Amino acid sequence: MRKGRSWAAARFLLFLLLLSAGLLYAGCGGDGGAATVEQATVTPPRPILRWMGPAFVRPVDREIVARCGKEIGMVIELLPAPANPVDRLGLYRQFLPAESDDIDLIDFDVVWSGTLAPHLLDLNPHLTAEERGRYFPVYLENNSVGEALVGLPLMADVGLLYYRTDLLEKYGFEGPPATWSELEEMAAAIQAGEREANAEFWGYVWQGNVYEGLTVNALEWQASTGAGLIVDVEGRLALDEGAARALDRAAAWVGEISPPAVTVFQEEDARAQFQNGNAAFMRNWPYAYGLGQAEDSPVRDRFDVTRLPKGEGAEARHASVVGGQQLGVSRYSRYPDAAADAARCLTAAAAQRRRALADGTPPAIMALYEDEDVQARIPAAAQIAESLAEHALARPAAMTGGHYTEISLVYFIEVNRVLTGEQSGASAVARIGEQVAVWVE
Repeated sequence: MRKGRSWAAARFLLFLLLLSAGLLYAGCGGDGGAATVEQATVTPPRPILRWMGPAFVRPVDREIVARCGKEIGMVIELLPAPANPVDRLGLYRQFLPAESDDIDLIDFDVVWSGTLAPHLLDLNPHLTAEERGRYFPVYLENNSVGEALVGLPLMADVGLLYYRTDLLEKYGFEGPPATWSELEEMAAAIQAGEREANAEFWGYVWQGNVYEGLTVNALEWQASTGAGLIVDVEGRLALDEGAARALDRAAAWVGEISPPAVTVFQEEDARAQFQNGNAAFMRNWPYAYGLGQAEDSPVRDRFDVTRLPKGEGAEARHASVVGGQQLGVSRYSRYPDAAADAARCLTAAAAQRRRALADGTPPAIMALYEDEDVQARIPAAAQIAESLAEHALARPAAMTGGHYTEISLVYFIEVNRVLTGEQSGASAVARIGEQVAVWVE
């Protein structure tokens, strides 16, 4: 009975979204009520595809949707999804298992590929090898569950190291750190010097709160040393001593080169600290670049970005976790072929270029980073492309089935306890292994 009520509530929410989308579409229809009965008879309505798309629909989204709809000969209606990711995933988990055909196209987070895979169409038969080759490989890897490609990237996102160019020059450093040891050395030296005039200054800020952003940071720490992540490509538990050492190393930053409050920092907390001139280094996403270059920014023209540092040793590597929104096709769509064509169009180079030029959204199409207009709109394009092509790291979403959310929850809770001094890295690795064993081999 509870499941039935839950689906009824989801169905009612879908009805409201569909009604809203219909009104919005009608409101954008030009002449509105001026159309005559004769015109309606002569020009039959095109079939409708419904896309549960971005939470906040921008003019550029409507422009792209209109163009792609015309290209495939259908109307594409945009349904704004719940802004809160938890609410959005909850809605998907209700209407997709009910095999509802109300939605054709589904906008989903990069870490939901394994969770939603049973309900999404395999897009491999709908793509040519050339089309597949246009995307950064990490997104095809992330969205491949078994043999099925369940989503295409609408845009890209990747972790970057922000650094103060003026302060590196001031303290005699020739370039940004290549390793964590170098970052620790630079951060400590710059922090000591800047503290003479600014007691609020810290060497390095990042995201240590109890949330998905900490999973991202911690996986980067582990991967950069060659340590195991949470699970391997086969879905088996892969935490090891190297992972424990990576967590202990990050814990040692807290109160030394990172503020004690970093254990509750999210992206905007770190950005505020860095953009206000109170940090030498920051781990963040590309969005922070444009904000840091705002006319009223204290660090305007005084910073740059590069790949995240690596550890030491033969297995060390630069590692940057990727994010971004993906587009999938519901297996229950009444128009699966048309919906697949729409997904190809909405994620194609033309659409991603348009988004990049409109608001600086990083594209997931490799060739677009060679476009001069895109480079002008996204000043950090070269560094973003390098991290996506050479250092990209996908979270273990595809190989954990429907359990990634639960596994990540366990992981970031235990990692945060290391950062706050409540346990060691070894203890965290053991506790994570015990708790996630029910979901992995």
